Amino acid sequence: VSFRSAMPTVEPQAMKDLEDMGKAGVRAAAPAPLLADGGSDLDPDQEPERYNEKCGVFGAFNVENASHTCYYGLVGLQHRGQEGGGMVTGDIAMTKDQKVVPGHHQHRGMGLVTDVFTKEALDTLKGNCALGHTRYSTAGAKTGLAGFQPFSVKYAQGNIALAHNGNLSNFAELRAFFEAHGVLMQTSVDSELFLHLVSHSKRSSQVDQIFDAMTQVEGAFSVVLLTDTFMCAVRDPNGFRPLCIGRLKGRGPNGTDGYCVASETCALDLCKATYVRDVEPGEMILIDRKTVETGTFSSLKLPQKFGTSMCIFEYVYFSRPDSRVFGEYVTKVRRELGRQLAREHPIPITPDGEPDPVVIPIPESAAHAVLGFYEESIKMGRPCQMDLGFFRNPYVGRSFISPSQELRDLKVLCKFNPMEHVLKGKTVIVIDDSIVRGTTAKALVSLIYGAGAKAVHVRISSPPVTDPCFYGMDFPSKEELLANKHGGDIQKMSEFLRVDSLGFLTPEGLVEAATRSSATKHAFCRACFTGVYPVPVATHTSTDW
Repeated sequence: VSFRSAMPTVEPQAMKDLEDMGKAGVRAAAPAPLLADGGSDLDPDQEPERYNEKCGVFGAFNVENASHTCYYGLVGLQHRGQEGGGMVTGDIAMTKDQKVVPGHHQHRGMGLVTDVFTKEALDTLKGNCALGHTRYSTAGAKTGLAGFQPFSVKYAQGNIALAHNGNLSNFAELRAFFEAHGVLMQTSVDSELFLHLVSHSKRSSQVDQIFDAMTQVEGAFSVVLLTDTFMCAVRDPNGFRPLCIGRLKGRGPNGTDGYCVASETCALDLCKATYVRDVEPGEMILIDRKTVETGTFSSLKLPQKFGTSMCIFEYVYFSRPDSRVFGEYVTKVRRELGRQLAREHPIPITPDGEPDPVVIPIPESAAHAVLGFYEESIKMGRPCQMDLGFFRNPYVGRSFISPSQELRDLKVLCKFNPMEHVLKGKTVIVIDDSIVRGTTAKALVSLIYGAGAKAVHVRISSPPVTDPCFYGMDFPSKEELLANKHGGDIQKMSEFLRVDSLGFLTPEGLVEAATRSSATKHAFCRACFTGVYPVPVATHTSTDW
């Protein structure tokens, strides 16, 4: 697949107020913008910085039964959000002679992808193109569907649907502008602003309007849009969230190739698509009729203001290990993080006559870091065993992304059962990818001691989380984070967890290991570990909506 380069035809008069706003200058980091999670109103009792989202997006273009392909893509992205999902489909003419009826079909619902999209629902989603979204939210109105994506609207240029992964850091500023100009907001989701920016753009063509809108927003956005004539994939100039392109060979009408866009390559694998490449930071890719005819894409470039800063936590925790994210397989990076962790915090030496320590992962996200940790420990001459210390119930979801603390606590008890024959009488080295609040880690340590372990040492393949994420990851407020509760004192954190020792990967070691294993040319965002935010966050927010 080759790529054709193009630049939009930019009219001299754009939406001046918005352009001036986009050039307003640097803002200091502050509490996160208020982001929605399903209703048109926010609960005033909720903390603003908790309104963050983490989602998965998938698009299919020129594919027979596109809704079915999109369905499997969303199943592959289920780990990025389990609260609900949505899909929009439509027909796009792929030849000059083909006649289609413009319009979008849509379906949204609460629950897992397999629950939301029944066979009956999929049968109503007609068309050769589809756009899907899996959703995770953190607080607020959990039962409303108003904020569920994809959003689909009709305006002067026709139909347009949008699915967004990330957070806009200038959300409050943009929303205040639209409200001051009498625009009626339908939800409190930051993603809605994209559609208002497109519809209010003074550019003439739809491509130019979308490009114009993307230059007005700041923060994290991996966006896929579906119109009456093309599909568009956009990644913010910093490249915070992943986005990749795949090809579905011969899956279109008359044996033509189809194309897809996804948050992670694991979604391409499930659809039997061939990975083409990532959408680059600041790139806007157009997939249209010419793409079907020639196998090429138009590629536009957004202005660069703050450099690149890909989210390193995608490697640490969130992405599936079998995915290729930011150009590299996640499992390869996680193994290298484990090796670096073994160098920085070696296994303690046990006295003569005692059994070698046993190294265990917290399943499932630490399962790959533990491989690197064990391999490096043996290489360093630190004898140890590697085993599975817990049985993990596969029918219980992740505790980190459960909406409330009460549900998180219950899930820990339901999810893990210690393997007594592995742990009893042993010095146990527990490998985990991160500690956020510390509640899950403390409960697991208690279970390990309850199974008869002699000593427990915890090793974390990332630094202490000290600051909330404003770019699309669900972290608590600073006050709730374990490291901040104990003033960054490792000994106090160890006492809280009731472990014999605690070791975190350093921020420098994390970046070095990720860069070394991925060979990326782009920088990483590590704001959640350092408090240094690559894109400034608006200092003023409003709770009036």
